[in-house]
Amino acid sequence: MNTVLAVEGLSMHFSTREGAVQAVDDVSFELQAGETLGLVGESGCGKTSLAIAILKLLPDNAQIVGGHVYFKGQDLVPLSEREIRQYRWKNISMIFQAAMNSLNPVYRVGDQIVEAILAHDKISPEAAMQRVRELFGLVGLDEHDIDHYPHEYSGGMRQRAVIAMALACDPDVVIADEPTTALDVLVQDKILRELRDIQKQLNMSMIYISHDIAAVAEMSHRIGVMYAGKIVEVGETSQVLRQPLHPYTEALMASFPSLKGQKKKLESLPGEPPDLVSPPEGCRFRPRCPFATSMCEESEPRLEFHRDHEMACWHPLK
Repeated sequence: MNTVLAVEGLSMHFSTREGAVQAVDDVSFELQAGETLGLVGESGCGKTSLAIAILKLLPDNAQIVGGHVYFKGQDLVPLSEREIRQYRWKNISMIFQAAMNSLNPVYRVGDQIVEAILAHDKISPEAAMQRVRELFGLVGLDEHDIDHYPHEYSGGMRQRAVIAMALACDPDVVIADEPTTALDVLVQDKILRELRDIQKQLNMSMIYISHDIAAVAEMSHRIGVMYAGKIVEVGETSQVLRQPLHPYTEALMASFPSLKGQKKKLESLPGEPPDLVSPPEGCRFRPRCPFATSMCEESEPRLEFHRDHEMACWHPLK
């Protein structure tokens, strides 16, 4: 297999008045060429924090405290800001959740994408603008919209423009963070189909972040389930969704409606995610888990293979 991205034991903390928030804690996974890894979990579980840690797009109060992020063998964690900029957008780009906030309101959309291209590729402004025209065609936008401002776009158009910007420098990896949030379901479906087609055309790898399990199931080859800053289960999407091994994954599935099969009553997950300033000892899901025992409090489970994929639980589901 051709590993494009390898994350090993990555930990990132936010400094607050109450203490260090362990937003990402000892996360490891690999991403292969042309593969999509979906990340699911409740809000606040660390999905977006993991994305910004990979790209080192950290706010002032955040710090990577351990681990490695290898892009084709190069560890990105020790790189300076100047050095990491050579990899952002050119090798690893990101589709941000809030499309309107990702675009400068006082610059034409086409000019913003041209600026991103010229910052990484030594080509003429004319060649960069031609690349923008090609990108607009790729994401389903009319080239006449190139000279328009973000406020003149609809929500779906803005999201397509952000996708075009993420693809501007032909990256090897795209991190898509809730790329269809706040769009109606028909526009969501169309954009997801276009994004999947583009991925096949360009053979790029993708990390697809969403709380929408149905969207992740449609987009991803493998799925990682995050809880309280950790990945608690990861494997082939069909295997994880059809036969979850971790109680948290099962609880997520039970709380999400299915369009296929018999109708079922949705079940809410009792309790709340733990305080990551002082997370519980042992398994972080223990306070909410119906199968917890003293072993779950005494020792933290590690990701290990069980049957056909990896999970971190002392009492995996049958």
